[in-house]
Amino acid sequence: MNKIICLLILLAVFMTAKADHITGGEMYYSYAGFVNGKHNYNVTLKFFMRCNSGRQFNNPTIISVFDKASSERVMDISATLTSQETISVTNTNPCISEPPIVCYDVGFYNFTVSVAPSTKGYVISSQVNFRVSGITNLAGNQIGASYIGEIPGTDPMSTGPVNASAHFVGSDLVIVCANNSFSYSFAASDADGDELRYTFCDAYTSSTGNGGPNASPPGPPPYSSVPYGNGYSGTAPLGNQVEIDPLTGLITGIAPPEGKYVITVCVSEVRGGQVIATQRKDLQINVADCQIASASLLPQYSLCRQSMTITLTNLSTSPLINTTNWEIRNAGNAIIYSTATPILTYTFTDTGSYAVRLAINRGGQCTDSTESIIRVYPGFLPSFDFAGVCILNATQFTDRTTSVFGTVNLWAWDFGEPTTQSDTSFRRNPQYNFPAAGNYLVRLTVGNSKGCIDTALRTISIVDKPPIQLAFKDTLICIPDRVTLGASGIGNFSWSPAATLVNAGTPSPTASPVVTTTYYVDLEESGCRNRDSVKVRVVDHVSLTAMNDTTVCTSDQFRMQIESDGLRYAWTPAIQCDDPTLVDPIVTTGSLTTYRVRANIGSCQALADVVVRTVPYPVANAGLDTTICFNTNAFLHGKTDGQNWSWSPALNVSNALLLDASAKPARTTAFVLTAFDVRGCPKPGRDTVLVTVLPDIVPFAGNDTTVVVSQPLQFKATGGVKYSWSPAINLSNTGIANPVGIFRSPAAALQYRVLVYNEAGCVDSAFVKVKVFNTKASVFVPNAFTPNNDRNNDVLKPILAGISRLEYFHVYNRWGKLVFSSANEGIGWNGTDGGKELSTGTFVWILKATDYNGGSIINKGTVVLIR
Repeated sequence: MNKIICLLILLAVFMTAKADHITGGEMYYSYAGFVNGKHNYNVTLKFFMRCNSGRQFNNPTIISVFDKASSERVMDISATLTSQETISVTNTNPCISEPPIVCYDVGFYNFTVSVAPSTKGYVISSQVNFRVSGITNLAGNQIGASYIGEIPGTDPMSTGPVNASAHFVGSDLVIVCANNSFSYSFAASDADGDELRYTFCDAYTSSTGNGGPNASPPGPPPYSSVPYGNGYSGTAPLGNQVEIDPLTGLITGIAPPEGKYVITVCVSEVRGGQVIATQRKDLQINVADCQIASASLLPQYSLCRQSMTITLTNLSTSPLINTTNWEIRNAGNAIIYSTATPILTYTFTDTGSYAVRLAINRGGQCTDSTESIIRVYPGFLPSFDFAGVCILNATQFTDRTTSVFGTVNLWAWDFGEPTTQSDTSFRRNPQYNFPAAGNYLVRLTVGNSKGCIDTALRTISIVDKPPIQLAFKDTLICIPDRVTLGASGIGNFSWSPAATLVNAGTPSPTASPVVTTTYYVDLEESGCRNRDSVKVRVVDHVSLTAMNDTTVCTSDQFRMQIESDGLRYAWTPAIQCDDPTLVDPIVTTGSLTTYRVRANIGSCQALADVVVRTVPYPVANAGLDTTICFNTNAFLHGKTDGQNWSWSPALNVSNALLLDASAKPARTTAFVLTAFDVRGCPKPGRDTVLVTVLPDIVPFAGNDTTVVVSQPLQFKATGGVKYSWSPAINLSNTGIANPVGIFRSPAAALQYRVLVYNEAGCVDSAFVKVKVFNTKASVFVPNAFTPNNDRNNDVLKPILAGISRLEYFHVYNRWGKLVFSSANEGIGWNGTDGGKELSTGTFVWILKATDYNGGSIINKGTVVLIR
C-alpha cells in the first residue's frame, strides 16, 4: 500500500512539473505542391517556454488535422522536436529602472501534412494541458491552451488551397513596463502576397492532453475561449488603453499593472477581398514593475472627427525624464509650434499631415527623441446600416461612412460571432449569415486615403421571427364604431379575418366588427414569419353603475367609485376633482353637491349622478396658550358644540373629560381637546393649547459672611430677573440684586432674605447670614483641628472679617513642602496631602487677603493637626 502511495505522489509531482511551462505558441506552413491528388504543406509548430524552468519540450508531441466543415479527425501526427534555441534580451538599457529578465526557450516541430482537396479546408491543432499559472487576465488556474493553423479550401476562393500561411515575424524580446507606454509588433509576412488584417482575438483552452512526454491527440474544433477575468477580454487582453493596428499588427498603448497576461493576435489572409484563412499567435507576456525613460508617442494621431485641437503627453512617465521639448512641423518641414512644457496643446488652423517631434533630456543622460504623424482631416465619421435580420437569410451591411477629406479605402468588419474567427470581411458592403438568433455587436473599422482610421459599433438582433410591436392587445368599441388597429415592424403585414377590415395588408387596418373578434396579424420578412393578435370586444351600450349618495365631513377629500366598461370619463363639476377624466377621481366639496359622470365607448355614452351631503366637523376650542411657573397648575378652559370630548395627554390632567380642568405638567406640553358629535361627521374636531412650563428658579443670596463695623458689604443675589430683600435695615436698595450694606454696630448674626422672581412672576427665596465684628478687618485661623470626619472641626479654613477677597491660603509641613493651597474662603484643608492622610503634627500657614477698602492683609502662623 505504501508503495502505491509513493508512486501516486511521484506521478503527481511529475504531472505538476510538466503542467505550467509552456508560455505560448504559433503554427505556420508553406505550400509544397499537389502530388498524387493531395495538397502538401510543410508545417512548423513553434512553442515558447520560460528559460531555466527545468522543464523539457514534449518529444514527440501529437498534432491533429481536422476537416474544418465537419470537425472530423483526418489524421494524427507524432512530430519530434526538430530544433531548440534560447532567445533573450542581452543588453540592459540603463534608462530602464529595474529591468526584467526577458528570456524564452523556443522549440520547433517540423512536419508535413498531405490532405485531399476540400471546400472549407482544414484545421491543424496542437494542445498543452496547462498554461503557466497565475495569469492576471484569466480567471482561475490550470487552464489549457490550443495552438492552431488554418489551411484554406476552395470556398470562397478556388486558389485558396495553394497557400503559404501568414508567418509572424515580429520580435518577442520586448520589455513591457507596467503603466508605461510600449509597442509590441505582431507583424506577419505572407509569401503569397495576400493582404493581412490584424485583430485581438480569444485565446483557446485545451480539450484533452495529459501534459506528459507523449501528449494525447487534441480534441476537435470548435475550441472554447479561455475564461477571461478582472475586466479583460479577448478583444482587450491588456485593457482599454492598448490597441492593435489592423494594417500593421503593431500593439501600442499604456501597459496594464504588473502581471502575466495572455495575448492572442489573429491575422486574416485576404485574397480578392475574401478571407481565405486566419492564423493565430498566442503568447503570455510579463508586464514588469519598471520604468522606461524614453520619448514615447503613438505611431500616429488623428483629428478626424470634429476637433482641430490636440493635446499630447509623453507616454513614458519615468522619473529619469528631466526635460521635455516639442516641435510641430508642417508639410514643408517648417516649425509652426514649439514648447518645453510636459504637455503639448495646439489648435491647428488648417488641414493636412503634420510631424510632431518629442525630445527628452537634451544634453543629459537618457536622451531620446521620437516623431509621429498628426493627421488633421476633420469630418471623417464612421457609420453603417444593415438590412435583413432573419436567421434564414444573409444580413446585408452597407457602409455609410462620410469623409470630407480623402476617400474611404479600408473596411474591416467584425460581425461579433464568438464561436469563430471567420466572422470578418474586408469588403465595403458585405453580407453575413449569422448561425443563430441573438444579439451581435458588429464592429466596422474604416480608413481613408488621408490615413484616418476610426470604428463604428452597433448591436443587431438576429431573429427567427421578425418582431411585431402592437399599439394595443385588447380594446373595446361600441356599435357602430370602428377602430384602427396598429402594428409596427419590418416586413410585409397581413391581417385576418379580412371580412370586417379595410386595408388588411397594411400595418394599420380599420376594423368594424359587430361582435367580439380576435384579429391576427402576420409579419413576413425574408422568409421569417411571426404572428400576434388583437382582441376587439364589441358592445351595444355603455354599462355604468354609480356609488350610492353619501355624506362626508365638510372639505374632506374622498374618492368617487363607479362600475363601468367605459373607455373615457368626464366628471362635473370638474373644478372639485383632482382629475375629472379618471374613473375614480378624488373630490373635495364644502357644501351639498351633485356630481355627474359621463362614460363613453366611442360614440356611445351613459350618465350617472352621485349626491354628496356635507356635515361640518364638531367645533373644538382649547383656549389660549398659557405660561405657568414650575411645579404649578395650569387651568384648561375648552369650548365645543360636540356631544362628548376629552383632553390628551390625560396623564397630567385632573379630569380629561371636563372642559374646565387643571393640568400640572412637568415640562412644556401641548394639550389637545378632541370633540365628537352625532350629526353625521364621524371625524373629531381638534384644537391644541400650549402650556409652557418655565424652568425651576434656583435662588441664591450669597454665602454666609463676616464684616467689620462701618465697612461696606456687597450683597450678590442670582437666579432671577427681579429681586426683593428684607429686612431693609442697613441696605442701600432692597429692589436690586446687589445692594450694599453698612453696619454701624456689631452683631452676632443678621439674616437677610431675598425673593427671586422670573419673567413670569414666579418667586422663590434664599437666605444669607452676616456677622459684624467691632474690630479692624481681620482674618482668623484656628490653631488646631481634628480631621476625623465627626463633622466637628474637621477642616482648617480662615475666617474672614471685613474681607472682600481671599488672595491665597497656603499650608506647609515642617520641611517646607506645600500640602494645601486655596483662594476660596469656603474651601479648607482636610489634613491630607495628595489624598493621603497626614499624621499628627505642626504645620505652618500663610495667607493674603484684601479688605473692603482695598487694603492688603498678610498673616502667618502655625496649626496643630490632631488625629
